[in-house]
Amino acid sequence: MAYETVALIGIGNIMFHDEGLGAYLVKYIEENYEAHPKLTIVEGGTLGFTLMTYYQEYDKIIVVGTGSKVGPVGTINSENAEQVMANESATRKTANEVEITMMIEICSFHEDMGEVQLITMVPHDIIDVKNAMTPEALACMPKLVAETLSELKNSDIILKRKKSDEVSFISIIDAYANPRIADFTDMSQCIS
Repeated sequence: MAYETVALIGIGNIMFHDEGLGAYLVKYIEENYEAHPKLTIVEGGTLGFTLMTYYQEYDKIIVVGTGSKVGPVGTINSENAEQVMANESATRKTANEVEITMMIEICSFHEDMGEVQLITMVPHDIIDVKNAMTPEALACMPKLVAETLSELKNSDIILKRKKSDEVSFISIIDAYANPRIADFTDMSQCIS
């Protein structure tokens, strides 16, 4: 199905190992694929309810993050809003899942909510405090990229790879863990 506006939102806290996989995923797509005029990519991190405007202003919202479904590390689940709400007791085990479910509940009272698709991957460790990913979860990230690209394609968004060298997940994770002033293109925007 074709949509006029699609938001791809990666969620999760990069301070807790694999919890940040949604943030890393959207940055990977942003770095390695050309921009699409109908797609907005959002590193949602831990923004929680401030992401609600995307649910109301976009035709389709694809949210990617960790999930608490039972399964081996790297197991991917994809559910639409109705499926999330039907399984809400099974979907409310982490802070991100609680916020997503509550945003869907709140937005469902309004007629202007876009179609929501939640893609989650079972992590290895979201407890330990470390800006990194476990090797077990990192090995499964290409599968999560493929699932996300497939969902975008189902939404009539076909992304083309950039011709430049691939920016690896390891490089992206390292940039998040070790930010530098030089990584910010125009610091004058922050100083007003």
